Amino acid sequence: MYEWIWRHLPGPLALRVVEALLLVAVVVTLLMFVVFPWAEPLLPFNNVTTE
Repeated sequence: MYEWIWRHLPGPLALRVVEALLLVAVVVTLLMFVVFPWAEPLLPFNNVTTE
């Protein structure tokens, strides 16, 4: 999959590296601000009981 993405990025090597880093930053941002907050209430990690 990563090879497919790399082959389809336009431009020379330097531009491809910048585009790949930008793509990673966008994915991480979406995960941190959209996916993880949506999924947090569904996860059982906050239901901790100790005795």
